[in-house]
Amino acid sequence: MNSSSTDVPARGVSFSRTTLTELMIPAYANFGGKIHGGTLLSLMDKVAYACAAKHAGEYCVTVSVDGVNFRQPVEVGELVSLMASVNYVGRTSLVIGIKVIAENVKTGTVKHTNTSYFTMVAKNDVGSPTEVPPLLLETADDARRFLEAIKRKELRAAYSEHFDNERTRMLLTENMVQLVSERCVLGPGLQTSQQ
Repeated sequence: MNSSSTDVPARGVSFSRTTLTELMIPAYANFGGKIHGGTLLSLMDKVAYACAAKHAGEYCVTVSVDGVNFRQPVEVGELVSLMASVNYVGRTSLVIGIKVIAENVKTGTVKHTNTSYFTMVAKNDVGSPTEVPPLLLETADDARRFLEAIKRKELRAAYSEHFDNERTRMLLTENMVQLVSERCVLGPGLQTSQQ
């Protein structure tokens, strides 16, 4: 059994599980009649905060968002439910998994529109990062999500290091040929540097 450096008891995933449900109104729609992605992101940020703050018992701030892929559009008149749970905790950080579903109340049709992961950091009263309670994994799904969060963190770090190394080594003049098959046009200053 893992121990924490503090005597704060572990809190189970079920302790802070949070669902936010909101009716999608015309004011949330874009010119195509679909709900703005920004509106959905704002709602996801709100439910992530509520879930993280409940687990931490502290104010929490968003530091990163992973996996914002809009699988299906959300329509005006649908009920959107955002289901959040703590998937992982570090010393001061928490990863909140959010599943978004939209329901057509007339037909009863339910569709899964997004799954996203918000990394939050707990702050104390003076605004410094503060330690959060350990996470009590209550089910096999809780353990799987915790392990998946560790793997996402490892992959993100590896990608970041790989990309930084590539960017450092990339010489513009040697790589411009890759732009030939892309949908871009080189400006006059770039065309002369190619010759």
